[in-house]
Amino acid sequence: QVQLVESGGGLVQAGGSLRLSCAASGRAFSLYAMGWFRQAPGKAREFVAAISGRGGSTYYADSVKGRFTISRDNAQNTVYLQMNSLKPEDTAVYYCAGGSRPVVTSNEYYYWGQGTQVTVSS
Repeated sequence: QVQLVESGGGLVQAGGSLRLSCAASGRAFSLYAMGWFRQAPGKAREFVAAISGRGGSTYYADSVKGRFTISRDNAQNTVYLQMNSLKPEDTAVYYCAGGSRPVVTSNEYYYWGQGTQVTVSS
């Protein structure tokens, strides 16, 4: 049983930065690959970034590569998403998720957080 809680969302201007965090309950956090997804109103949920259980591999959507960085601190049971050079099109609810592999398909993840709103103004 794992619970995930996102935090760090907010309103920022284009070009600004924001850091999201996702705190996990339970044990054996390092066994789970973690991913970040986002969803804008009326649109499908899309992949943003993923990281392997021990942090050895990371993956990014083309739309955020070079701007966003995913990382994790297994001693603190936390995964982060550092977002730089934010654009209005980054506006969405951001969700963290846990699964067995750092894949891009959302339905392959077992656990999901409640989401945190990120709004980027032009």
